[in-house]
Amino acid sequence: MTARIYCPAKTAMQSGRAKTHRWILEHLPKTAKTADPLMGWTGSSEMKADELRLTFETREEAVAYAERNGIAYRVMENQARRIVPKSYADNFRWQRPG
Repeated sequence: MTARIYCPAKTAMQSGRAKTHRWILEHLPKTAKTADPLMGWTGSSEMKADELRLTFETREEAVAYAERNGIAYRVMENQARRIVPKSYADNFRWQRPG
């Protein structure tokens, strides 16, 4: 079973960058989830993929944990955050785009 190591992006519901500096190791499921024919619930027989999610302070700690326990892993790097400088005066520029 392979694992994914990544640093989560901020959610759309928060304006700050809290909880985005930790690295997460979570297992990827081997099989797709199936719907129960009687109740219609969705589930799988793999507990690790659904419930196990480990957090680490650094990327190196997560990689060391995976290697120490013999877990195949894939590291997903962060994309650089691009900040576009804006000013209120740009709203009233004569030659603004649009």
